[in-house]
Amino acid sequence: MITSRKIPLYSRLISIGENVWLASNVQFITHDVSHFMLNGMKIYDKKFKEKVGCISVGNNVFVGANTQILYDVKIGNNVIIAAGSIVNKDIEDNSVVAGVPAKKIGKFEDFVEKRKNNNLDVRVDNKKSKIDRLSEDILWGNFQKQRRFR
Repeated sequence: MITSRKIPLYSRLISIGENVWLASNVQFITHDVSHFMLNGMKIYDKKFKEKVGCISVGNNVFVGANTQILYDVKIGNNVIIAAGSIVNKDIEDNSVVAGVPAKKIGKFEDFVEKRKNNNLDVRVDNKKSKIDRLSEDILWGNFQKQRRFR
């Protein structure tokens, strides 16, 4: 069996706070289907039941692209989750997490301070997926300068 749904099953088991931003391909997984496989083996006397759980996302949360959030997880307030993470445990308030499984790598306040120092004023239009030519040139110039071999 292959499931390809985009809307999570049991969506009412997901709570999302205010000012929450989800990048592309974030998945909320409120259950697993291993019971189907176990029951299909026909060697166990007991019938296995589906494992189902809730997901709670607090306020002021950014979830990076391709992140998976598993059931029975609470994500606190003021949280950044790096792209590609798998969240299988609660995340405390004011945290930055990353990895498989996701682990705390920093504090929310430190992330905010680093972003304050981002002085580059690029002109982008997210709705049209466009960035102006001058901004492209500046970004490529900075990228290449930072990666020159010494």
